[in-house]
Amino acid sequence: MRVVYPSVETIVEYNELALNLLKVKKSDKSALLNRIKLASVIDACRKKKGDIFDKAIVLIAGIIKNHPFASGNRRTAFITTKDFILSNNCSIGVRDDPDHAKVLLGIREGFYSQEEIKKWLQNGKIKEFKR
Repeated sequence: MRVVYPSVETIVEYNELALNLLKVKKSDKSALLNRIKLASVIDACRKKKGDIFDKAIVLIAGIIKNHPFASGNRRTAFITTKDFILSNNCSIGVRDDPDHAKVLLGIREGFYSQEEIKKWLQNGKIKEFKR
């Protein structure tokens, strides 16, 4: 099976889309701060052994933790990961719901294991994020 990976340009477009559709702050600004970091996330996703969901974990966590954009990194990571999963003929269990923002914060802070993130992407269920 040939895996379809996002390009840097596609993810930049998703950042613009995320900031236009999902406004959080007036100061949100669509700007790629570090192209190399973003490209390295895509490269790590390509190199990751396992299924689409194992690769998706690298993509979502990599974008969130490497913070390649001025704003909207978590929103962009979710949109990119959802598209990656769907583009590879898999289904995603996470609904488009504002509640997933807490999960994305938990991913940023290292609260969830890779296995927990994988199960969340597959079936939409994950323990509540608590600091």
